[in-house]
Amino acid sequence: MARRTTGLEIDRLIQLLAKLPGLGPRSARRAALFLIKNRERLLAPLASAMAEACDKVTSCSACGNVDTVDPCTLCADPRRDRTILCVVEEVGDLWALERAAAWSGLYHVLGGTLSAIEGVRPEDLAIGSLIARAGQGEVKEVVLALNATVEGQTTAHYITEQLKGLGIAASRLAHGVPVGGELDYLDEGTLTQAMRARRPL
Repeated sequence: MARRTTGLEIDRLIQLLAKLPGLGPRSARRAALFLIKNRERLLAPLASAMAEACDKVTSCSACGNVDTVDPCTLCADPRRDRTILCVVEEVGDLWALERAAAWSGLYHVLGGTLSAIEGVRPEDLAIGSLIARAGQGEVKEVVLALNATVEGQTTAHYITEQLKGLGIAASRLAHGVPVGGELDYLDEGTLTQAMRARRPL
């Protein structure tokens, strides 16, 4: 049986950090130790920022982005082209496209992809609200900027079928996005080229 080397509070910090993407138990211990050593410069400001984010950050009721206002800053921006809608899997994908300055329209975050293996059904995602939003008359094109995975392609096909009959053009990103690639890990140049070279479905 391993001996306890830290207090319960430090153990809890390590356990919570270990739940973050890319951090295992060993990385979490190193991160916790680094934060504790830099308490005034990092730990206290981080704790304050996280508490404030917990209180103020919300999901946009229109697109699913996260922000401190609802509708979010992007949806409220009058300079955005409201006739084109970019559909992404997760908020991180939206942020990736924004970093690349590759899109001037609005977004819609699905919250994942369809997956028979994981039991993710259309009603588990924001597909119903997407179809309702697209069918209001203002949207002329829906760009399916989904990851080039089997689940992403399945979801794109399902959405395309749902959009039929609404008189809305559906397109997807060009092959600048590699098969198996995820938007959040691509460079800005690749994302920009993929968005410019999108093609109808």
